[in-house]
Order: sequence, then C-alpha cells, then structure tokens
Amino acid sequence: MFEQLDVAPPDAILGLSEAFQKDPTPGKINLSVGVYKDADGKTPVLSVVKEAERRLLAEEATKSYLGIDGSAAYGASVQELVFGAGHEAVTSRRCAVVQTPGGTGALRVAADFLKAKLGGPTVWMSDPTWANHGSVFAAAGLTCQTYPYYDHASHSLDFEGMTEALREVPAGDVVLLHGCCHNPTGMDPDLSQWKALAALSAERGWIPLVDFAYQGFAEGLEADALGAREFVATGREMFICSSFSKNFGLYNERVGALLIVGASEDGAQKALGHVKRVIRANYSNPPAHGALIVRTTLADAELRVQWEAEVTGMRDRINEMRRLFVETLKAKGVTRDFSFISRQRGMFSFSGLTPEQVKRLRDEYAIYIVGSGRINVAGMTRGNMDRLCEAVASVL
Repeated sequence: MFEQLDVAPPDAILGLSEAFQKDPTPGKINLSVGVYKDADGKTPVLSVVKEAERRLLAEEATKSYLGIDGSAAYGASVQELVFGAGHEAVTSRRCAVVQTPGGTGALRVAADFLKAKLGGPTVWMSDPTWANHGSVFAAAGLTCQTYPYYDHASHSLDFEGMTEALREVPAGDVVLLHGCCHNPTGMDPDLSQWKALAALSAERGWIPLVDFAYQGFAEGLEADALGAREFVATGREMFICSSFSKNFGLYNERVGALLIVGASEDGAQKALGHVKRVIRANYSNPPAHGALIVRTTLADAELRVQWEAEVTGMRDRINEMRRLFVETLKAKGVTRDFSFISRQRGMFSFSGLTPEQVKRLRDEYAIYIVGSGRINVAGMTRGNMDRLCEAVASVL
C-alpha cells in the first residue's frame, strides 16, 4: 500500500533546514527555522536552565505520569507570568490551564476542542501568518479564513484593513491573534490598538485565540503580555496558547500551555473537563522535564532574576542584529530603504525579498530564507553579516 502513495512535499520551513544540513557550501547561513542563535551562531542552553536542571536532578524522586492536564504548580506559574500576580482572571478562578507539548500542542488541543464541543467554528488568521497555523486547524477539521494584517507597500501593520475585516467576523467564530512578535512580519499592534481589538471582540462576539510564543522577545516579559490581557479584561471567553521554546530555549523539550479563560469559574471548569477528554484521546498526558525547569525557575526568586536577565540579553542581541543589518546593507550600497526592519520586533522580519531573490540567495550563496521572504534575524551574527548583506545587495 505504501508504495502507491504520492511523495509528500517537504515542510515549508523545516524542509529548508534539512536542505541546509545537506549543503556542503562553506559559510552557509540558515535564516529559515525559528530558533534563537547566539553571537557564535549556536542555539545555547540557558545558564538558568542548567542550574534548574542541576537542582531537579538532585531532588527528583519519580518518573511517574503527570495528570492529563499536567502539573498544577506549573499551570499556576504560567498564569502568573501571562496575567501578572493577583490578576482577576486568576483570583476569580475563571482561567484553567493545561500543560501541552509546546505551543503547537496547545493550538491543536484548542482546535480539537473547538471542533468537538463548539460546533467547528471558522478560524480567522492574519494574512500572512505562521506557515503551520492553517495545517494545525485543518487537521482538526476546522475551516480557515484570513483577514488583512500587513501592508507590503509601507512595511507596516494594516490596522484599518484588519479592523474593518474583523468587524464582519460572525459571532462564535474564532480569531487567531499573535500576542507579540508577529510571525512572520515582526509587526505588532500598539497598546491602543490592542484595546480597540479587545473592544471589537466583545462587541461582535467572536472568540479570541492568542498564540503567545515569544513573550519577552518584543519589549519585555510584562509589556508583551499587555495585549492578551486586554482581551481577558473584557470578561469573555478566550484561549491563550503559551510556549517556552524561545524564552527558555527549551525547543526540544516541547513545553507549552493552553489557558482557557471563561466568563465564570463554572464555565472554565466545564471547558477544562472536555479539553482533558481531547488530550486523553490524543497524547494522554504531557512530558514532565521541561515544565519542571520552567516551574522551578519561575518559583525561585534568584533563578527568576537570572532568567529575566538572559531573556533581556537575547532580545537585545536580536535588536542589535536588526540595526546592524540595516546599517550594513546601506554600507554595501543598497539604496532601498530597509529601515522598517529596525521597527519590527521579535525573531522574524518580513524582508520584502521576492521568491526569485530568495531562490538566488539559496542557489548562489547558500543563504536559506523562507520563500515568503521571512528572515530569522536571530540567525544573523557579526561574523556572517558582511557575507549576508553582500549577497542580498547582489540579488536586489
């Protein structure tokens, strides 16, 4: 039977990384997959993670299963990080948390719940959005539509087009929003725009689903959560999918959470019961180790300070690479205005490069970029910047 199958196309992003690994070209550069790189081009293990693991190794007493919804202590730590200490959604108990295998796992759990218990509403995604979003929701049997988000001409957020479209989204449908560091554009709403979007959701009755994968990588851990909190403040039902792949560097530990925010404690607990049934039929219960690292770090004052400093260091390095990229392109004689890249936030930039230019960068210079022109700025270093900018200048 298997021989009769068509050959599956490679993943749009991970497939590029596979091709990069096979490329023998010296000095090759991978700006495709969304992982943080340090100044040496390595994806490091954070020092705070090493210390948390040292403590866990000394104290660990069991490898028994977690519950279906994971560790309650981990869930409490995630709530406090996302909402802030003493937030109304926590004290009123109208938020329930399940631990998931990464942010992608949280998205899929939410999607399965929407299909099974809320009638399979349409999911509205920004145009563009992360390449895997549509696949996750389609795999759960949901229909996806898009709303305008990015103005390619001005390299900015098309807030007017976005709100005009969201005003027409039917009540009960789901609107997917990026909590910060929009992937792939790097353009986020400001706080006043977040407030307007939250008010619009309450007025029109659509359900917000916030993909919150980069907390701490835009403006800071607290500032980056303000957009999601505006929706919570409306008192309505919503979902937040949180990930610790980036801000803890726990990519292969798959550490995430789905926060289910209800209008009341009763509603949140009823939804939690059905979400647990979805999880039980999928992966049964989540892995423990990565979540223990996060819980241990967030619960210890000393480790928390150390972690926040490391997140700040990663954010500052990314912003430094943005500025250096713009400056180096100018120094190489590029006359096109790339200053918008300095205004974008997070690991990604929508560069404006065409698919043809992206192909030339790969074929002629062994520089790997997603076909849409999305660049992982965190893959840039002072060591590869000259070669990168010379290549970009040559294909423009």
